[in-house]
Amino acid sequence: MRTSPDSPAPRDTVEAQAAHWLVQYDRGFTPAQQDEFLQWLAADPNHRESFNRHRAMWSDFNQLAQWQPEHSVEPNPDLLARPRRRYRVWTLAPLAAAAAIALVWLTWSSSVFKAPEAPLAFETESYRQERLPDGTIVDLNGGAHLVVQFSAGERRVLLVEGEAQFSVTKDPTRPFVVRAGGVDVRAIGTAFNVKLAGANVEVFVTEGTVHLTQTATASIASRDHRTVLPKEKLFIAELTAGQHTVVPVAAVITAPPVTTASPEEIARLLDWQPRLLDFTSTPLIDVVAEFNRRNVTQIILADDALHGVPIVASIRSDNVDGFVRLLEATVEVSAERPGASAIILRPRR
Repeated sequence: MRTSPDSPAPRDTVEAQAAHWLVQYDRGFTPAQQDEFLQWLAADPNHRESFNRHRAMWSDFNQLAQWQPEHSVEPNPDLLARPRRRYRVWTLAPLAAAAAIALVWLTWSSSVFKAPEAPLAFETESYRQERLPDGTIVDLNGGAHLVVQFSAGERRVLLVEGEAQFSVTKDPTRPFVVRAGGVDVRAIGTAFNVKLAGANVEVFVTEGTVHLTQTATASIASRDHRTVLPKEKLFIAELTAGQHTVVPVAAVITAPPVTTASPEEIARLLDWQPRLLDFTSTPLIDVVAEFNRRNVTQIILADDALHGVPIVASIRSDNVDGFVRLLEATVEVSAERPGASAIILRPRR
């Protein structure tokens, strides 16, 4: 079902894929199918557009399930009239039976199937915070890409790449699951950080407890062929607040080591998140270095005379523009912006 990102699929191929996914969507996804579906949606905006169009058409057909005889103001005389010839009764009977079966099926499917909420996709080049429909707060590190798909029984997030911190809203009826590289991080209400980096998935819990499972594929090799057994979920670890682990993306048999992080390690692991920076007579060159370490936008001091200027301030680490405005108002500097990712500071003349 996947297409190359460098060569978009022809329109008819996308339509066929969308129709295929709609059938799976109606039947109910397995976890593996749901992950593949979310990746397909994220691969191309045309995928989402085509799928939504097919779903809207299917919704129109589902309205037949709501039909009742009393919905017609006047009966259709042709429906009530005695058939003129016996053979017409015989030839229409199978069609009537098929229509009745279709109507029963539509009624059953609409009563037991509840469509999941529309998928959401987030991709960012710099730090960003989002609130999900259930109230969960997600902090995305620069370069993070994730897709969110909620249903009546589960809240599922696919971390395609990068790093994100989740502060999950409690809902015992709908577990919250983040999948990254074949590893599922499952929680009901807690706070944890997930990072997909190369061949590893890093998980760090700051509050509550999470369970880690991994999809494993067993294979048996013989002289003539290799037999691949069905995939299965393996429970590999339980993490509580302050614990950290690294799981190889390749399926593992033994549980990964779980360590308890020191306060310094916690600060290092979450250092990418914005925080309040306090400066007390700190040289401007050191303050600039702290901001540059944390942000895409870089501050450049164009004159050595600015290096030792003492700074007294409390400001968020991601508020580069606010910090520059503060300097313009309190220190004799002027700011130039030659591009979107650079700010040059010079002494004001």
